[in-house]
Amino acid sequence: MNHDDLMYKPGLLNGQRFLVTGGGTGLGRVMAEAFLMLGAQVYLCGRRGPVVEDTAGELMAAHGGKAVGLACDIRQPEAITEMLDTVWADGGALTGLVNNAAGNFVSRTEDLSYRGFDAVTNIVLRGTFCMTLDCGKRWLAEGRKASVLSILTTWVWNGSPFVVPSAMAKSGVHAMTQSLAVEWAGRGIRFNAIAPGLFPTEGMSARLNPKGGEHKTRGNPMDRAGQMPELANLAVYLMSPQAEYVNGQTIAIDGGQYQATGGNFAALREWTDDDWRHAREAIEQRNKADRAQRST
Repeated sequence: MNHDDLMYKPGLLNGQRFLVTGGGTGLGRVMAEAFLMLGAQVYLCGRRGPVVEDTAGELMAAHGGKAVGLACDIRQPEAITEMLDTVWADGGALTGLVNNAAGNFVSRTEDLSYRGFDAVTNIVLRGTFCMTLDCGKRWLAEGRKASVLSILTTWVWNGSPFVVPSAMAKSGVHAMTQSLAVEWAGRGIRFNAIAPGLFPTEGMSARLNPKGGEHKTRGNPMDRAGQMPELANLAVYLMSPQAEYVNGQTIAIDGGQYQATGGNFAALREWTDDDWRHAREAIEQRNKADRAQRST
């Protein structure tokens, strides 16, 4: 991404300190890059320490500024506290949190194990809440203003077959966004969320399009997928001081797909037993590769 991709003046985020969970790859990396380019100090966390550390180094090499990669499993409250202690000791309080870390995979619900359900909900719902609460307690105790942005999906409005744990967990974060936007607004902390449509990333493709091939945009009124700078520009606006009166909102960025088609996985009702078997095998292979990275 270069400065021509961003619609804001240089230095817009000078003095801001943001943490992006799941910041090593995909949408998290794109948002972190935009924040850094506009002057924010950026911390990236993820379960795969070498990935977030490499990303931080690559972003600084490309744009200068300060980016720090930190290994953290947000499913563990103790790990969150330890990481945030490190961040606070490295220049002071954060001014913003982006809850981007997620887990998801397509599955018929009757094929789900309790472990599979927990794998998604412990990151998306429990992890997001624990991260938000730990940051929030610090901000409230210090009397600081801050902004929280969570990455959701349009399924929070209509659910989605074949990704039921994600639909349930993201809906919970949507409710948290609306609830804390009211509870903490008078104390200087605001909450918003983005519900992206199709923005293809490697991790998303491996688990939500395991049969391979191009992602289908049929039915999208704009007949295309989203472009990363479009998402980055929206995230920058919602995290910037210029958006201080925007609070408690979940904003879709999907080209109108939700209105046109429901924006979910209903089309997978056409899959056969063989399709689902191949999907499970492909997803498990990707999971093994990710676990190997976390152990290095």
